[in-house]
Amino acid sequence: MPLVVFNQKGGVGKSTITCNLAAISASQGLRTLVIDLDPQGNSSAYLLGTAPAEEQPSVATFFDETLSFRMRPAALSEFIVPTPFENLHLMASSTRLDELQGKLESRHKIYKLREALAQLGQDYERIYIDTPPALNFYTRSALMGANGCLIPFDCDDFSRQALYTLLANVQEIRADHNPGLVVKGIVVNQFQPRANLPARLVQELVDEGLPVLQPYLPQSIKVRESHQLARPMIYLDPRHKLTQALVALHDGLSNGGRSTG
Repeated sequence: MPLVVFNQKGGVGKSTITCNLAAISASQGLRTLVIDLDPQGNSSAYLLGTAPAEEQPSVATFFDETLSFRMRPAALSEFIVPTPFENLHLMASSTRLDELQGKLESRHKIYKLREALAQLGQDYERIYIDTPPALNFYTRSALMGANGCLIPFDCDDFSRQALYTLLANVQEIRADHNPGLVVKGIVVNQFQPRANLPARLVQELVDEGLPVLQPYLPQSIKVRESHQLARPMIYLDPRHKLTQALVALHDGLSNGGRSTG
């Protein structure tokens, strides 16, 4: 089931959540793919240990392929690279995504990723899609092709204000383009239980009936080490409280999770 991790606000932990959930899936023996649609390439660097080289296969080369007609188009596997972690593969980001966006929009290629996801679903048991912090061509493409959407929330007033607009945008795409799209839930990230503001904001979301997922992901400096070493938490420190929260979140989603109707 393709799962999009999306928030129009930057710095909320999209790449961290994407890569860690994917790593947990892979560690449980599930053949797993991460698609990095964000030109910043944070997920790609996290999983590969370095920024992807321009000449290597990437999601940009996949979109390039959609702009030209070929009698024998390249197999989707040609755009995917392995990571150092067993069962975990990556369709890496590229800085070329920005320059390609206008061409893809003008040529009406918005459904090409959905077609690719349908094929990739035959080879991968889990697909996680990291998106840019904007409702642009790439984010829309992902939402039109995915079954689920996960929304990171970092417990501040700006995030809360943006959340309602984000939910409305997702529901509009669901109504117009992808009736199978479900908001799987809001992931509370970097939660500080002893701080008044985060606890109050999250409780207000719960009281309003929004799909806030448990457990909340605690704030931890261990994440920085995880990024620096390019080792998702399940491989860096399986017993850490953040790792255990991520595993519980992953398993809850795998068992159905909580969603909006």
